Amino acid sequence: MTTPASAHHPTGADLTPDPPAAHPAAEPARAARAHCFNAAAAQYAANRPSYPPALFDAIEELTGRPLTGARVADVGAGTGIATALLHARGADVVAVEPGEGMAAQFRRTLPGIPVIRGTGDDLPLSDASVDLVTYAQAWHWTDPARAVPEVLRVLRPGGALALWWNTDALDIPWIAEAADRVSRHVGIDVSAEKRNVGYGTADPSGRLDFTRRTVRWSRRVPVDTHLANIGSHSVFLVAGAERTASFLAEEREHLLRAFPDGVVEEVYEVVLLLARTPA
Repeated sequence: MTTPASAHHPTGADLTPDPPAAHPAAEPARAARAHCFNAAAAQYAANRPSYPPALFDAIEELTGRPLTGARVADVGAGTGIATALLHARGADVVAVEPGEGMAAQFRRTLPGIPVIRGTGDDLPLSDASVDLVTYAQAWHWTDPARAVPEVLRVLRPGGALALWWNTDALDIPWIAEAADRVSRHVGIDVSAEKRNVGYGTADPSGRLDFTRRTVRWSRRVPVDTHLANIGSHSVFLVAGAERTASFLAEEREHLLRAFPDGVVEEVYEVVLLLARTPA
């Protein structure tokens, strides 16, 4: 990717640059961002957006099979937002999550679904053991040079890899204005996110043949939930409590001028990349 190391949308995906091997000097900062979610797992679970049913309809269409009965590994599962939705569609899901704090929150939220500690670069799964591997807001934390072979190893013939991210709908004026404020605050171009969710960055080796779909959806939430969602992103979690609180206080003033009733409509476009393996 060409975006700086802390590129984010204010309420959408946490995107990172090229794999760490390409930028060894940036690895300590990247690792700190990857681990910062563990201390904010409850905030993440309570305020992050979910995903619309149409996303899972698209996955079923592109894989050519229903999720019901499918063996699915949800990698980088976090607090289980996507895992719960896959389970509700009838999938037999196992979650893979590297973070202790996130895994603990997952177990509190979804005690009946197994979660295994592990990373996408070294999946704790047997060869040819799953029909679908999913990464919700998580593929950017992997090194594709390691993660792609791991995915191909654990998928059964005819299986599929699905990657997706909630990205902000920048055609909505207030969202574009908010993204611009975040850009100025953290010194990055947040609008670069959608440009960088693509085939080349997902798999630079070109071994996977991705199909891309975009699903638009929205949710209405209180201003406090919206602000807590912003604050749960790694660029703010590592910025320091005082600096983040100052930004969020100013953002609250902007939002209440735009939404005097205190309710914000967040509009997202879920970017889905799906690749099937030969049967």
